[in-house]
Amino acid sequence: MKKITKLKICNWSLLPLTVAILISGIQLEATHSIGLTSVWIHILIGVLFIGMATYHVYLHFGKSNWFSKFSKQKSKVTRILWWVALVTLISGIAAMIHWVTTFTHATIGGVHGKLGFLMIILSIGHITKRIKFFKSKKKMALPSPGKASL
Repeated sequence: MKKITKLKICNWSLLPLTVAILISGIQLEATHSIGLTSVWIHILIGVLFIGMATYHVYLHFGKSNWFSKFSKQKSKVTRILWWVALVTLISGIAAMIHWVTTFTHATIGGVHGKLGFLMIILSIGHITKRIKFFKSKKKMALPSPGKASL
C-alpha cells in the first residue's frame, strides 16, 4: 500500500476518533468523571486516538528524530500541537494511574482535561489548514486505450 493511501486511511480514522474523544471528555467533565464505564471508554478512545496520531506522525517523519522535525516545523499550530499532545499524553497516563488506584477524580485529571480540550482545538486548526486533503478530487476522464481521439 502506498504511503499516501496509508495517510488517507489514518487521517480519515482520526476524524471520528477526534469527535469521540471530545464527546467523551465533555461527558467526563460534566459528570466529574463519575462512572467506571465512562472513564474506561474515555481511556480506550484515548489509546486509539493517540495510537493513530502517533501513526500519523510516523507516516510523515518515519523513524527520524521527531523532536528535531517538530522544532523545524513551519506551522506554529502544528509545533504547539506536538508539545500539547505530549503533555496531554503524560498527564493522561498520570491521571489514569491515579484513577485506577483510587477510582476518584483528582486535580491531575482536571489538568489533563483542560490540556485535552486545548489539544482538540489545536487539532481542529491543524485539520482546517489541511482541509483540501479531505476533499475528493474529481478525476478527469481519459480516453480509452485503443480509441483514437478526435
